[in-house]
Amino acid sequence: MLPGRQYSPADILFLLAKFKWLIAVLWVTVAVAAVLVGQILPDRYRSESLIQVVGQRVPENYVRSTVTSRIEDRLPAISQQILSRTRLERIIQDFDLYTETRQTELMEDIVADMRDDIAVTIIKGDAFRVSYVSNDPRTAMRVTERLASLFVEENLRDREVLAEGANQFIDSQLDEARRRLLDHEKKLEDYRRQHSGELPSQLDSNLQTINGMQAQVTQLAESINRDRDRRLILERQIGDLMVEVPPAPPLTAVPPSAFTQSQTGANGEPSGPIAAQLELARSQLQVMELRLRPSHPDVQRMKRVIADLEKKTEAEAALTPVSVVEQATPSVSPQERIRQNRIRDLRLEVEAIDRQIAYKEESQRTLARTIPEYQRRVDIIPTRESEMIALTRDYDTLRNVYTSLLSKGEDAKVAANLERRQIGEQFKVIDPARLPERPFSPDRTLINAGGIAGGLILALAIIGLTEMADSSLRTDQDVIGALALPVLATVPAIMTREENRMLARRKFLVAAASILIIVSGGGLLVWKLDLLSRFL
Repeated sequence: MLPGRQYSPADILFLLAKFKWLIAVLWVTVAVAAVLVGQILPDRYRSESLIQVVGQRVPENYVRSTVTSRIEDRLPAISQQILSRTRLERIIQDFDLYTETRQTELMEDIVADMRDDIAVTIIKGDAFRVSYVSNDPRTAMRVTERLASLFVEENLRDREVLAEGANQFIDSQLDEARRRLLDHEKKLEDYRRQHSGELPSQLDSNLQTINGMQAQVTQLAESINRDRDRRLILERQIGDLMVEVPPAPPLTAVPPSAFTQSQTGANGEPSGPIAAQLELARSQLQVMELRLRPSHPDVQRMKRVIADLEKKTEAEAALTPVSVVEQATPSVSPQERIRQNRIRDLRLEVEAIDRQIAYKEESQRTLARTIPEYQRRVDIIPTRESEMIALTRDYDTLRNVYTSLLSKGEDAKVAANLERRQIGEQFKVIDPARLPERPFSPDRTLINAGGIAGGLILALAIIGLTEMADSSLRTDQDVIGALALPVLATVPAIMTREENRMLARRKFLVAAASILIIVSGGGLLVWKLDLLSRFL
């Protein structure tokens, strides 16, 4: 192409006229080829089935399903299971698909081709469409029905497996939580048993016990003081009664031999009848005990005297007849008897007071030993409280986890029963697969239109390339533009007779070739249509 060459509409028309046979041949050839290709391509039929996700029939307020994933999340997983090689090989064998291809290709390639023929499209509103493309419309419908049923069954099985898996997982976690809770309860029980009385919950009872014991100690001290005061009063009364001189009792008839000595001997010991001596010695011992300690020598000596007199009295009682003893016993006056009885009663009361004082003192010592133990328990309670807080915190956490898992376990069991009875969320075929009435592929109208447009575009492209490669000077403007020289004269093209014959022969060959291509394309088209009619 010469630089600076410009094309006017007349030049373009000249080029079109010049290459009219080339344009015609290419246009017709490409168009016929497109028609032939459209007719040769096999018809492809597509059958579709619309499946909708139907919610569970029991309200979620009553039963909450354990499968909460959306259809967009679960459908790819279900599709992978259905489009697995095992499933697709079974479908291929059941419907005898790809008969010719199976004889020459591997099953893996055939399964890959079938995956390309299957389409799963998600539609807004919890629905999706399953389709299958085949050369046979009935086969396309039957395979689509099988695929739709597989999606429904696989969804039920998948939901049941997920529900069972969730149920088993929660059961295992519940068993583990129960075991840990029992172990912790055993630790708490051992801790309470080991530190019984030192627990924070026993603080009030320990304080009350300490206060009660201290009050008892105070009451016992006051009671002992009152008992001692009472004993002192009684001792004074006994002393006053002992120092009183009783009037001489009337003498009874006693043999003279009964009195061997006076009432008191030279050494201070009682003298006279043995019974009288014994009574007098006992009285003297009581007076000494009021003034002296029990370890005093006079008290000890008087006790020995009393013991000897008691032995003599027992021996004399064994040898002397009763009548003689009665005669030997001096008679006692009523006043003396009253005094002696009074002294005996007071002594008995003193002995009772001594026993009470001893018992109260022992109780006082017991309380004094017990109060520090309870005080130790109170002092150690803050430490036990910290330990109990740690144990109780872990126990509360475990108990809350166990309670939560127990509730979730019951919900999981109900959800599993819901899936087993197939009343949960399901896939429902709304629009079943139908027999395709016409093929969806190939689109012959589009192919023919593309062939016509493609032939024209190809011819124009060839003309344009030819013109770009042509550097000849055709007009005076080409000379001026290319050489920048003035044109003096122009000579028209003069064709010889031989050149005219060659040009005519070329046109004839082009026309014959075009007619041949058109006739051949028509024949192939008729033959293809005849084969299709026979096949159908």
